[in-house]
Amino acid sequence: MLLHVPDVLSPAQVRQARAALDAAEWVDGRVTAGAQSAMAKDNMQLPESHPVAREMGDMILAALQRSALFMSAALPLKVFPPLFNRYEGGQSFGTHVDNSIRTVAGTPHRVRTDLSATLFLSEPAEYDGGELSVEDTYGVHSIKLPAGDMILYPATSLHHVTPVTRGSRVSSFFWIQSMVRDDGQRTLLFDLDATVQQLAADAPSHPAPVRLTGIYHNLLRRWADT
Repeated sequence: MLLHVPDVLSPAQVRQARAALDAAEWVDGRVTAGAQSAMAKDNMQLPESHPVAREMGDMILAALQRSALFMSAALPLKVFPPLFNRYEGGQSFGTHVDNSIRTVAGTPHRVRTDLSATLFLSEPAEYDGGELSVEDTYGVHSIKLPAGDMILYPATSLHHVTPVTRGSRVSSFFWIQSMVRDDGQRTLLFDLDATVQQLAADAPSHPAPVRLTGIYHNLLRRWADT
């Protein structure tokens, strides 16, 4: 499932994040790439341990908790601490697939990467190129969202970032271990949840939403890993 999650961060939060990130010290993005990805990766990244990365990461994690759309779609068990990257001057990231397991730096904690997320922190008009292209069975999807919006997609997907030929593309990226690891099962639960919410709004006195809610939770009990 490929899902656009709008307004994860407010305009004020985006401005706060950009002010802090633009003043921070960036390093070569290959520091977090695997051996294969390192050959395709050309960008800048904020070190994982940088105070700004931690502060802005905490702000993003808190915002995700408030996003009903994200919670319904991802069913998160663990969220990898958000990282931050920047592309400019022709930089890009060739086609790759994300590592299946990520270790949180400085800890023994591991996150299975069921879902990948990119939260855009630059407005589309600020840069040319820099589209995130995600491949699935329906073809290649080109994504360039407003600042504060996020794209959520299966971490099993081949994807790449096209060269940024003008301006600077700043974003946060991270991974989610879901309670439901199978993308097809997560999609069914997400669609069922949306249907229950819509039916409850359209017919609040009808008994069907209660029965469907029971079906949703019984499926979640069957599939969830907590």
